[in-house]
Amino acid sequence: MRFYIVDAFSATPFGGNTAGVVLLGSEDFPSDELMVQIAAELRYSETAFVRQNGATDFTVRYFTPRAEVDLCGHATIATFGMLWRENFVPDGAVCHNHTLAGTLEVVAGQQVMMQMARPEVIKRDIDTARLHQVMTSGTALPSMPWPVEIITTGLPDIMMPVADVATLQALSPDMDALAAMSQELGVTGVHAFAMSEDDYTAHVRNFGPLYGIPEESATGTANAALTHYLHRRNTIAPGSSCRFLQGEAMGRASVVTTVLRPDGDIRVGGECCIVASGELFI
Repeated sequence: MRFYIVDAFSATPFGGNTAGVVLLGSEDFPSDELMVQIAAELRYSETAFVRQNGATDFTVRYFTPRAEVDLCGHATIATFGMLWRENFVPDGAVCHNHTLAGTLEVVAGQQVMMQMARPEVIKRDIDTARLHQVMTSGTALPSMPWPVEIITTGLPDIMMPVADVATLQALSPDMDALAAMSQELGVTGVHAFAMSEDDYTAHVRNFGPLYGIPEESATGTANAALTHYLHRRNTIAPGSSCRFLQGEAMGRASVVTTVLRPDGDIRVGGECCIVASGELFI
């Protein structure tokens, strides 16, 4: 099996969010246990295992070092950016990506754009005071006029608004408590954000300790969910695009672009670069 290490949502090496990509050709997927072991060996938050069914038809499964997840935005950007760069698909190819979250359309190229699962608000009555305590390890946060909600576009995340970018960067979650709360609510983690008046729609941070990911530097699914959240707050209109800056606190700045289409579908996009490749002898 050939593997690649790819930085997604960054045009230069050592930025964005890194994913492993393992090519299976037309072979069947190995056992779930082996794919977890490979993901743990590569040590990135997600590794995509890719089977090619046809010229532009792929089945992709996503594994963290602990378990399989239905979908991963940055690993999808990494996968189809790599497939374009390595000439597996032509520029602008409209590919079908069969995932556990459904069959999604991905346009391959220097800027990969991927369709997300249809957005859905799962839960609104979140204990905000408890969440704030968990996210600050006990320090109180100012109340916000916007609510905390759980939204999914393939993976459920808690959308948590904070007052400003300084407050966002100061968050210091109790990771054990956040993992327990995430398991209780059935979510991947927390997507905290602060609206901004610079070149970005918002600055964001994403925490998923339940899946062994204390913080991620770029998350496609969560930013798609945030796009739906902002649309429901009448902040963005259909046909609009957003630019989210993520990973600042980790020293791996990532720019995630989203587009809210008139039909309500959300597309997430970004660039990527390959930083390593090799073979797995298993």
